[in-house]
Amino acid sequence: MNKGKNSKPHIGIYGRRNVGKSSFINALTGIEVAIVSELPGTTTDPVKKSMEIFGIGPAILIDTAGIDDTGEIGTKRIAKTLETINHIDAAILVISKNTFGEFEQQLIAEFQKLDIDYIIIHNKEDEEELTHTILNQVKQLTNAPIEVCSVKNSKNIAEVIELLKNTIPQTVYQKTSLLGNIIKKDAIVMLITPIDSEAPDGRMILPQAMAIRDVLDNNAVNIVLKETEVEAFFQKSNLKPDLVITDSQAFNYVNKVIPKDIPLTGFSVLFAYNRGPLEEYVKGAQKLSSLKNGDRVLMLESCVHQVSCEDIGRFKLPNWIKKFSRKEIEFDIAAGLSEIQKPITDYQLIIQCGGCMITKKQLLNRLKPALDAQIPVTNYGLAIAFMNGILERAVQPFLINIET
Repeated sequence: MNKGKNSKPHIGIYGRRNVGKSSFINALTGIEVAIVSELPGTTTDPVKKSMEIFGIGPAILIDTAGIDDTGEIGTKRIAKTLETINHIDAAILVISKNTFGEFEQQLIAEFQKLDIDYIIIHNKEDEEELTHTILNQVKQLTNAPIEVCSVKNSKNIAEVIELLKNTIPQTVYQKTSLLGNIIKKDAIVMLITPIDSEAPDGRMILPQAMAIRDVLDNNAVNIVLKETEVEAFFQKSNLKPDLVITDSQAFNYVNKVIPKDIPLTGFSVLFAYNRGPLEEYVKGAQKLSSLKNGDRVLMLESCVHQVSCEDIGRFKLPNWIKKFSRKEIEFDIAAGLSEIQKPITDYQLIIQCGGCMITKKQLLNRLKPALDAQIPVTNYGLAIAFMNGILERAVQPFLINIET
């Protein structure tokens, strides 16, 4: 799977071999995007398909291998199918011919463990209609909504889409505003955007571009400049921004030049508020002051990118942490949404990037094992703010209290 590169909602399609998962995807989209065959096991590894679903919009459908696959290779395919559940926002469980048992129960248990919203579809109604016996069996196990359909004759496809739309949270498929709860109409927002080797040639990095668009969507005013021009702006202009958002790497300098009565935060902190467990992040950042020699820190990058010597997660932030803590700290990197190689309990702190390239559900599921194990978690921006002594100022726009 090409993981962690698209913030569209991810919807996984699950079920046994030959229940019609791939045909179901084709029916949902109205075009043939998935390979279909009567032979069981046609779909091997999970495959992402980007498409538009009427009523939901752009989405990523994940076509998975059958949960009942067999043999050594089949066991590996099942493992990959189950792994995808960590990366989805919603699920569709497809059954057919009144077959419902341990395989379906296993999938439902996985959905429930990660609090994944899901619906159940009984496909191939043209061959065998869903019986009351199986319907009651399903209802005894789960409260998930059930719909019947026939991909072959397009029966109830529209009803399935409507059910999916009404079942999964609107936050899965509707874009939420980054700043809608923070700024008012006609507010003046200053965006400080350093340009370094990690910035794409001729373009803004994604968090900056998203923030600029969000300010416009909220009928507010953008002032966009590099950190080197901030002092000149205040010397030459009488404008007073209602909010300043800076790249976290410039926190130390920007904090000094922005008047204390002007709210200041960072792009990464903004994404922590919008997509992450902000209060957990704030508490986790304070772990940086109590790290010990030999402690291990996991850096979570949610995208896969070319690495440079100015890479924030792999070089700059680990070096800043070592300097701040004055301890010999070990660092591991997990890029994209790839599997974490060491047990999560090996780490004393988890530091997540802003998460601009993934959905909120993917990010929370990524952090869930650490949170369940009560391992402190934070993100890049909040870690930098804490080490620069401005954590309280950086989260003040979000009305978060700092507990020490």
